[in-house]
Amino acid sequence: MTLDRLRIFVAVAERDHVTAAARALNLTQSAVSNALAALETEHDVRLFDRVGRGVVLNETGRAFLPEAKAVLARAAAAGAALADMSALRRGRLAVFASQTIASYWLPRRLVDFHTAYPGVELAVEIGNTREAAQAVLSGAAEIGLVEGAVDEPALSQVQVGSDRLAVLVTPDHPWATRRRLEANDLADQPWVLREVGSGTRSTLEAAVRDIGVDPTTLSVSMTLPSNEAVLAAAEAGAGATALSESVAYASVAAGRLVTAPFTLPERPFRLLRHRERYRSRAGDVFVEAMG
Repeated sequence: MTLDRLRIFVAVAERDHVTAAARALNLTQSAVSNALAALETEHDVRLFDRVGRGVVLNETGRAFLPEAKAVLARAAAAGAALADMSALRRGRLAVFASQTIASYWLPRRLVDFHTAYPGVELAVEIGNTREAAQAVLSGAAEIGLVEGAVDEPALSQVQVGSDRLAVLVTPDHPWATRRRLEANDLADQPWVLREVGSGTRSTLEAAVRDIGVDPTTLSVSMTLPSNEAVLAAAEAGAGATALSESVAYASVAAGRLVTAPFTLPERPFRLLRHRERYRSRAGDVFVEAMG
């Protein structure tokens, strides 16, 4: 059974005439007759009674007609849905963003996209860099936004922004009044850090490694799974930490934390997409808006 045969059946049923249906469908009379015959033969039924030179729906045909119309209506609705998705009048885009990006960099951009395309649902999940990359690899998300390094050949990576980490301590911390921290100072005090796999943790570890310090020598007294938890622990005096300047802005402005004299490099925000999976029109436009 094909949609074309269903369309032909409905056209003939509505007109009780093969020639009239053929004319309406811009087909030959023989093509219409053959399609009806094939439909009846395939399912071993008779849908029409041949009366004189015309055709009339029989009981089986009358019972089948609403079903055929319903299938055609659903097919038309599916086609309209695809057209709407292509034109971004409707659709859904799954985005997985790491915490810093999701909390401080992404919201305004999501609002701008929603304003431009209100029919497209933005489904945003939040985790760390490793989880974002895995979501794009598995197809759970079409777009990933991360601030950590990702070593995955299957993923394309485009820089869409950046920020900088700051080493933060309480005002009474020994580092608060130092003019400069040396590499060997970093292992002398306890640290409160994000979990392994987060972009924040990997950026700090890469930075200290670059100056000749083994990250495993840092005295990590507490590992916490969110920026907010790390910030609260650092403010409570649990140890030094490294967080995005955006995350720490309010705490520094209020004097609850100060920036220690140790400069960390700027880190890029990367947009991830799978190189081989289907890329939706909504995803393409979202990427353009991030650029």
